Amino acid sequence: MGLWLLAPEHLRLGTWDLLQTWSGDPAEGALAPRLALHLVHEAALCRVSLRQDRSLRHKGFELANGLPFLPTDGALHDLLEAHTIAQAQQLQSALGKLRRASNHFSGRLLALDPHRLVSYSKRDMILRRPAAGQTATKQAQAFFLLDAQTGQPICLSNASSGRGLTSATQEVLQLAQRILPATKERTLVVADVEHFTVELLDYVRQNTPFDLLVPLRQTVELQRYYRALPESAFTRHWAGFATASEMFTPRRTTLSEPCCRYVQRTGERPEEYHFKGFCCTRPRPEVPTLTADFPERWRIEEFFRFEQDLGWKRAGTLNLHIRAGQMSLALVTQTLIYQLRKRLGAPFDQWDSLHLAKHLFSGLEGDLRVVHDTVLVTYYNAPEADKWKQHFENLPQRLEKEGVDPRLPWLYNFKLDFRFK
Repeated sequence: MGLWLLAPEHLRLGTWDLLQTWSGDPAEGALAPRLALHLVHEAALCRVSLRQDRSLRHKGFELANGLPFLPTDGALHDLLEAHTIAQAQQLQSALGKLRRASNHFSGRLLALDPHRLVSYSKRDMILRRPAAGQTATKQAQAFFLLDAQTGQPICLSNASSGRGLTSATQEVLQLAQRILPATKERTLVVADVEHFTVELLDYVRQNTPFDLLVPLRQTVELQRYYRALPESAFTRHWAGFATASEMFTPRRTTLSEPCCRYVQRTGERPEEYHFKGFCCTRPRPEVPTLTADFPERWRIEEFFRFEQDLGWKRAGTLNLHIRAGQMSLALVTQTLIYQLRKRLGAPFDQWDSLHLAKHLFSGLEGDLRVVHDTVLVTYYNAPEADKWKQHFENLPQRLEKEGVDPRLPWLYNFKLDFRFK
């Protein structure tokens, strides 16, 4: 029953238009966009599938999708099978532009990171080590680009274990350029040391409006080089923190333009010095870049912990076009939940996706009835009911004041209202 709280966010976002365009079936009674809406809501419940649990029947779930039934797994597979990776990317591009227009993110500082999941597929594929001390396993790869200031995803791509990081990253950056507007000030992308490849540095400098900041590998040779730098090369900013910068040309680069190397030194006495190097495709102010911008990369790790249950926690199928469609629809789900969290406020804005699925979307008790042209949702003993009344009671009038059509197109233009008992 709690999934009905997402319906107003669907209207504010324009989900139905997105799903109609992706499905390629704009007819009023079309089945395909309603099946896609089922996948969006299924992701909100943090369920891989309803295969093991058909008890959602008669609890308002199928009606929230505009359907009188729960679709079979085969029907959902056929829907995803009929769409390409390019169509999934078009869905992400349209969603990203809507989010940008809604001020969900500014796009001035981006974080880039791969998300690798152990796969139990019987396919023959390249094995990769999850960590240096672990055994190599089969893996499925996903590559995420987030707005580092808000922690909101901009786009993603998926790949088999055989695809290289540089190639997959280039695809993500190309998709990001379709979403983010061109600005006079170059957008900074922060990534981990895995992204320090000459091919990627050359690509970013030559083909994108971005700057890329990555840490350098901690090799013995580089550490020796840092310690040999004269004291005059460093600028002290505060106690225990100094930086040096220089231009250098990466080995095997095809460009004549050099990159910028930052050397960060911490510690007050020579025997306590610790050095860390960074590479940036273009010179930027040292202190804010190293102390404010780069630490924001951790937002992407928080995102995986907070949101991965929506559809990015398991490898799933290795039919990449099916997986791309499923993951892109999960991005729609994440957007709706982000809007709902902001509206509900504390403590719900601190709940992760699994907590919301269990205690909000699946945990509310209520009933549905139709009064004239309105679907009326009644919640019994809902938490924070007095606060919720300010957002959900008299919903059609509230939406009209926001300039949003209050009719639900997937429910044949019925309106929606709530009451709390």
